[in-house]
Amino acid sequence: MTIFHFFNCAILTFGPHAVYYSATPLSEYDTLDTSVKAAFVYLGTTFVKLVCLATFLQVSENDGFDPYQELLKAPIGFIDAAGLYFALTQLTHRNISQNHKFQAVGLGCYHAGMQQIV
Repeated sequence: MTIFHFFNCAILTFGPHAVYYSATPLSEYDTLDTSVKAAFVYLGTTFVKLVCLATFLQVSENDGFDPYQELLKAPIGFIDAAGLYFALTQLTHRNISQNHKFQAVGLGCYHAGMQQIV
């Protein structure tokens, strides 16, 4: 029963991404490597965000609003935007259209984000 549950979760996790990749023109342009690289960039930026949040923010014992902590959270949130910018500008080495580039990077980042949830 455990192996059945594992395969069920694996199909539900990877299935929609595989169907989307094969149903769109992404498979024709061979953008799988771009999607995988974007997934690794997303995981890397998430790790950097985690380390920054754990290093620079303090856990408050009361539930009050601390403007200093909130101001520290704002620039840390831009790490995701920097990772997406890097993925969109540096990862694609082929001459593909912007639409396909956005789809490939978005698919990779979404897939990595879903792996963190599961």
